[in-house]
Amino acid sequence: MEVYVTEVDDHGINFVVKDKRGRFCEVQVKSVRGKGYVFMPKNKFDISNKNLYLTLLVFENSKLPDIFLIPSQVWEAPNEVFVDRNYDKPGQTSKPEYGINISQRNFGILEIFKFEKTIKGFIEATGIMP
Repeated sequence: MEVYVTEVDDHGINFVVKDKRGRFCEVQVKSVRGKGYVFMPKNKFDISNKNLYLTLLVFENSKLPDIFLIPSQVWEAPNEVFVDRNYDKPGQTSKPEYGINISQRNFGILEIFKFEKTIKGFIEATGIMP
């Protein structure tokens, strides 16, 4: 795989990954210390792009970060973890966003997106390695 880093972060894409067959994925990277909320503005995270992924790093004191690779399609069916916020009610001034609620209670839901599991599935699906 080849990795291309963006020169300017004006579209929300931090890097692009291309496989040997010329297929590519765009990746946005977010991080959080401990638990909390992480969001991506909708104008920079287009979930209709099936080649878009979020890499999430969750840092805890004195540990290596937990790393998750999340396909943008999970926001097509929002829930208590993967949220879709439009802020379209009177008095709401924030721009529309997709977000992740990271708490001790729902941390287990993120487990299916652990980097090692997701990348293994990606590699098998693309046939990059035997």
